[in-house]
Amino acid sequence: MIVLAVCGLRAEAQAPSPQPARSSVSAPQKRVVFFGNSLTAGYGVAPKSNLPSQIAQKIEAAGLNYQVVNAGVSGETTAGGLARVGSVLRQPVDVFVLELGANDVFRLVPVPEIRRNLQGIIDAVRKKNPKAQIVVAGLQIPGDFGPGYVTEFQSLFRALAIKNKAALIPYLLEDVGGVPELNQQDGIHPTAAGYRVVARTVWATLAPLLQVKA
Repeated sequence: MIVLAVCGLRAEAQAPSPQPARSSVSAPQKRVVFFGNSLTAGYGVAPKSNLPSQIAQKIEAAGLNYQVVNAGVSGETTAGGLARVGSVLRQPVDVFVLELGANDVFRLVPVPEIRRNLQGIIDAVRKKNPKAQIVVAGLQIPGDFGPGYVTEFQSLFRALAIKNKAALIPYLLEDVGGVPELNQQDGIHPTAAGYRVVARTVWATLAPLLQVKA
């Protein structure tokens, strides 16, 4: 298990404005938005290898008419996400994948505050797009932060999913976190190969929402 909290805090890793992941499907009718930090933005890997792009490839292979948007910003916190989600919601959203919270841990933000920010993001999405499907990406942290904090943090994702009737990815970095050959030299961010594993994990939850087999 690795410390996810320091994901993408380097200033030079800041992501540009949300851009559609590349797909050859013409005239997309629906939109899948990935909203998160450097794990979503794809710090340290080529654009075609980041998580949203790999999901776009799976969607294209399945013959689905969706546009995939990478709205990841390296170093993003839940407070930062809450402040900028409105700009992302200027366009319709059909599926919203929420991946935030790790960088809050690095700052020792109290878990109730993290929960309020994440709930605020979900509320904003639902207010603007009442029929949007929400996917909550769960994260794990090591015991260095104290057993009480760790337990409270790791349980908030499932609680949010249940409260909001959202889909849950129990652990975004399943089979990748702590595996040296699947992570970059910093031991934090997945390599292209690592992102292929992450994409399979995400697809297992996302595919049923898009009405295809994982």
